[in-house]
Amino acid sequence: MRCHHAGHENRATHLSGSGQSRSLEGERIMRDAVIVVAGATGDLGGRITRALRERRARVTALVRPGATRAKIEPLEALGATITRIDLSSPAEAAAACAQASCVVSALAGLRDVIVDAQTVLLDGAVQAGVPRFIPSDYAIDFTKLPSGRNRNLDLRREFHERLARAPISATTIFNGAFSDMLATGQMPIILLKLRRVLSWGSAEQRMDFTTKDDTAAFTAMAALDPRTPRFLRVAGDQLSARELAAVVGEVTGERFRLLRPGGLGMLGLIIKIARRVAPGERALYPVWQGMQYMRDMLDGRANLDPLDNDRYPAIHWTSVRDVLRRHLGRL
Repeated sequence: MRCHHAGHENRATHLSGSGQSRSLEGERIMRDAVIVVAGATGDLGGRITRALRERRARVTALVRPGATRAKIEPLEALGATITRIDLSSPAEAAAACAQASCVVSALAGLRDVIVDAQTVLLDGAVQAGVPRFIPSDYAIDFTKLPSGRNRNLDLRREFHERLARAPISATTIFNGAFSDMLATGQMPIILLKLRRVLSWGSAEQRMDFTTKDDTAAFTAMAALDPRTPRFLRVAGDQLSARELAAVVGEVTGERFRLLRPGGLGMLGLIIKIARRVAPGERALYPVWQGMQYMRDMLDGRANLDPLDNDRYPAIHWTSVRDVLRRHLGRL
């Protein structure tokens, strides 16, 4: 369901599902379940681990053999069980997944991680008899896009082909883009010094944004819910470039205008040039990769619809306005 909003009020409170994903909290959520988290030392993986522990899950955090104490100690402080594992060994993966009710992957990387290592993790989960698997997707709905447009999303698409053949129940969580990255400038849409909001193509095309913490909380609930569907879609906020300019202006007290350098075709051409001039094929997030993601958000086909925001009512979704207020208040 595409959400229509009056004025610039808090959109997060209006975003809800289609009714197909009704509230299940307290009805099916497992307590004291064993959940395996791969990539737990990463940013999102650590947040998922925290969210699971807050919900009384027993967490086995998988870490690389060379993980430092600085990486491990925060997980230990949360009460997670640390398991060092070589993700090139299916036998080690199977042993680490024993007795788990769900494996959650928050692995980040290129083919050697998203396809190869995650396949070892999947094979280990199947061998251990784990009933459910949540892959490391956390993105726009790339299933609606043709292949060849976005390198990092194509890797996830390739892993999905392997996942579809495995005798395990899988659930992908789509959350759009992390709204935290809007505030920090990692997603260069808001140009604070110029008082501009970047807009390629239509300034009316809405984009999906969700904070990392909200994504982690929803993922934790899904991991503890034994009856999740194949895909779940959530968004803390849905804003067009024009609406975003109004929100930033409200938060800062300054007038923000749109900066429109061209259409999506022009952006596609710039992507090709950037990839040729600065390939960065071994980098996880080269400049052109971020451009690919922005183009696919603005394309409209990968937007999240319908939403499953109301599946777990205890989660209170954070709007982009709230993210900006929190971040800009510290500057």
